[in-house]
Amino acid sequence: MMDLLKIDKIRQYKTRQGFVKRIVQEHYLREDVPCNSELCLAGCRQTANCVVPADVTHYLLPDCQTASDYLDILELPELIGIVFLQTVLHHVRHSSGKRSYQRLYNKVKDMRSRCTVFANEFCHYAYCSREPGEDHVQWQFRVVYESAVWYYNHLAGQKPIVLLTENEKVIEEYGSKTAGVYVLSIGNYLNMFWPDLNQALDIYESLKASLAEVESQSKGSSKEYTEYLPMDVLSAGIKSGRYIDGAIRVNRHHAQEEAFVSRNIRSSDQKSDVLIAGRKNRNRAVDGDIVVVELLPQAEWTGRIISLKAAGSDDVGSEKSESMPCGRVVGILQRNWRDYVVSLPDDLEQQTGGGQSDKILVIPWDYSIPKIRISTRHALQLKDQRIVVRIDSWETDSMFPNGHFVRSLGTIGDLETEIAAVLVEKNLSVGPFSEGLLKEMPENTEQNPWVMDEDEVKKRRDLRRSHLIFSIDPKGCEDVDDTLSVRKLKNGRIELGVHIADVTYFVKPDSLTDLEARSRSTTVYLADRRYDMLPEILSAQLCSLIGGVDRYAVSVIWQLDPNTYEVIKVWYGRTVIRSAYKMFYEAAQSLHDGKQVKDDIPELDGLDAATVDKKLVELKWCVDKLMDIARHLKARRVVGGAVQLEGEEVKVELNEEQEIEDLVPKQTMEIHETIAECMIFANHWVAKKIAEAFSTSALLRHHPLPRQDQFQELLYCAKAKGYRIDTSSNKALADSLDKCVDSNDPLYNRILRSLATKAMSNALYFSTGSLPRDQFFHYGLALDRYTHFTSPIRRYADVIVHRQLLAAVEEEDSNNLHLPSNKDLQQLSGHINTKHRASQNAQRDSQVLFQAMYFRDRDSTTDERCIVDAVVHNLRANGLLVFIPRYGIKGALYLKDKEGLVCDASSPGKTPTWVPGTLEWSEFSITVSTSTSKTTFKLFDHFTVRLSVQQARSHASSLRFDLVANQPHKKDESIGVQNTSLKTDIIQEVLGESEDKTSTASIYDNQDILGADFPELKKQYGQTNESVSLYHLLQHLQEMGLEESADGS
Repeated sequence: MMDLLKIDKIRQYKTRQGFVKRIVQEHYLREDVPCNSELCLAGCRQTANCVVPADVTHYLLPDCQTASDYLDILELPELIGIVFLQTVLHHVRHSSGKRSYQRLYNKVKDMRSRCTVFANEFCHYAYCSREPGEDHVQWQFRVVYESAVWYYNHLAGQKPIVLLTENEKVIEEYGSKTAGVYVLSIGNYLNMFWPDLNQALDIYESLKASLAEVESQSKGSSKEYTEYLPMDVLSAGIKSGRYIDGAIRVNRHHAQEEAFVSRNIRSSDQKSDVLIAGRKNRNRAVDGDIVVVELLPQAEWTGRIISLKAAGSDDVGSEKSESMPCGRVVGILQRNWRDYVVSLPDDLEQQTGGGQSDKILVIPWDYSIPKIRISTRHALQLKDQRIVVRIDSWETDSMFPNGHFVRSLGTIGDLETEIAAVLVEKNLSVGPFSEGLLKEMPENTEQNPWVMDEDEVKKRRDLRRSHLIFSIDPKGCEDVDDTLSVRKLKNGRIELGVHIADVTYFVKPDSLTDLEARSRSTTVYLADRRYDMLPEILSAQLCSLIGGVDRYAVSVIWQLDPNTYEVIKVWYGRTVIRSAYKMFYEAAQSLHDGKQVKDDIPELDGLDAATVDKKLVELKWCVDKLMDIARHLKARRVVGGAVQLEGEEVKVELNEEQEIEDLVPKQTMEIHETIAECMIFANHWVAKKIAEAFSTSALLRHHPLPRQDQFQELLYCAKAKGYRIDTSSNKALADSLDKCVDSNDPLYNRILRSLATKAMSNALYFSTGSLPRDQFFHYGLALDRYTHFTSPIRRYADVIVHRQLLAAVEEEDSNNLHLPSNKDLQQLSGHINTKHRASQNAQRDSQVLFQAMYFRDRDSTTDERCIVDAVVHNLRANGLLVFIPRYGIKGALYLKDKEGLVCDASSPGKTPTWVPGTLEWSEFSITVSTSTSKTTFKLFDHFTVRLSVQQARSHASSLRFDLVANQPHKKDESIGVQNTSLKTDIIQEVLGESEDKTSTASIYDNQDILGADFPELKKQYGQTNESVSLYHLLQHLQEMGLEESADGS
């Protein structure tokens, strides 16, 4: 056993009272600290997942300040072979915060970066104690330098070491001290080794200028903001209840005036949001930061702004709601700064003094982010481009944060640039797959097609000859995750099978493919494209369960009672399948309806008429039986009181040139829901299995109960027509909504139901060891256990679930499958949740982008597609919030402009005009009063509006709504009444398949399986377990597209 050398480390701390405290700590040094290099000749045991490679020209060692200040450069994928010292990691954590430390840690943990950590502070020959009187900065660099020398000698000089620092004095002192160890500034290093890496050079210049700006500002005396309180004071205040901590959410519609921090209050009679009014009280907090807030005296409380504000306008209405708790930010627990898309201002030459200054205030694409000061020498070249910047600091004497240039996205207004802006804003990485990853892919060419391994086939249950397997998907779907089978067994039972692509066979744990899939976490669907989580050879070929070819699958097969469809037996395992048919939804629905579908099923081409008829009879029995099973499953859930969320979405139709042809509401069919039922069924049974096998580390999906205070807008809108909504229980809510019917306007009840979605929380992935068992439930589906198993091609969570399921049923050693521990799985769950939410938001922004493009080139005064019916769904002090049923979109309609003129629509048949007047705002209506007339707009009134595009140079273009007539628009016969009990597809090109081919939420709510504390939870949140159906109650919830954003706007 290696001997340890014990030494004493002496540390001195200054207490809050100003006393110096001396602490002596035992510290042990050893000689066998691993170097984690492939070039090691000493036989070091490798303890890290990543080692620095042998095939690089040199190893890179950044000093403490370099790793802290220039982390953006070190994160670039081109820079590999970096050795981060333990001393450097400690410095980054304590000087730059947990977020920067996590970024550095992620760089090391990502095996694609081929970096490592060397524990120099425990290495006998690399350890350096601080000498008496030695400056801390000098000592830190000496530690780094001595470690670099040891590392070079340990590898017998096989690889030169480049030590990076920006300290000119140490470069002069140590630059030529040891042969083979080179001390360089970052600028010199980049120019010598990476002269063509323009991105790194640009970041370096911008960062250096930003750091110089911070240093110069620190010498100033005027303070725009107050200093933050010390961390120990903040912690004590939070524990005592004096301070409140939470994420700050800036109202993007009033970004300069309003932000909100949510506080966790169990009592439903208290408001949970704290208003941060004005920039001074916000105190340099940026949207998304975790802040600490001190409540202001009640005399200083104010209300939130209830006036509409036009995009890009600085006009702020004075009308406010009732006062609410207000506070000020006194500290930041965690900065959540990210990459920001910005553009240079129109008055660029004025800001730069005709090019004499390189300091510029850039305008973020996101309205909720303040302007950012950057330094760049390329301002004129970047004037008409969208660029990416990062925030470095925000000092108390600066009105705006300081940042640096990262890269350019392209010309403003170009489609590719705008799509890139959406992806950057949502922090989605969709670059091409690396060369190393593609080398892991199996070959599948015409000359050398991929074939199954015979030994692997023997290990699996072969269903190719015994089962009729088929898929039902949207048109254009290439990544077929799931197939189905149903048959009658000899014992009279019905066998139902769900067969999912076995992605885990091709994606091995900790492979480059696995790491990339984990990083992306989801396939991103946009209006005109998709970005796959896996390379195309897997997603569209070898893993895709296309018709007529053999594929590996993971199956769940149930034996059901032929009358009740109750589960008698279930089997899980690896299978080999061959899908007989790849059908589209339309063909399957037509087959069920008895229509002619021969031409819609390619697998029937070339067969004689008798064979076709025989196969269609067989296939129709399967589809009919599936639909019958699905109806029974849904009926059980209806009785159990589950929630179903529907969404009437608009499909973007593109021509061959990818130009927008039309925006049309998507028709729905019963077959959509049939597939959804089967997927939910499979997810539920897999969740039960893995939760049983891995009680503290299974990946499940949790959907919490709604809170009563989230029903306020629903109560308000119902009251507008004299109705009262009782939200004390599910049954009371259902009965109340059933009575809220306007025979003259079917939209009224549907809009009311849509408002109930605001009470629903987001469903999240979690590890079973991180929540109490009675919190495992999925409220929306009313299930005790739920997970995602059915889409491993496009969701990384499903890949993890597949590995856990196979480990559970095949009794494999979980260590061999590299299953994550509870801690690692919970951290991974957070990452997947973030990426999933970002993907959803990117889909939404993509849809908004294409909506603007659709109307951009149309003459809004003559094109009939721009003149539509609108319905009022909320009121503001200076206008209305309206919904457009024709396109499923919403927006603001102004009745008063910033000059104080009001919109007079009192003359029938005439175009409304802007004239002097006033607005009188009551509880449920707004009256426009002029010298000659009065016009009243009430909640749920219909009238005619014109849609046009409001261009914005620095932000995303938006739709403008103008009043055309104070009467409903002529009925659009093309819309019709949809079959709203069925699932609707989100834009086919934008979203592909919706989650589990559904946004439905159902299945039975059973008190026994949801835990002993579930009745108390229901009581706390005003819920009951009575046999009522929120499926009927909320079947139109998302249909009208009226879900408010979560930013408090």
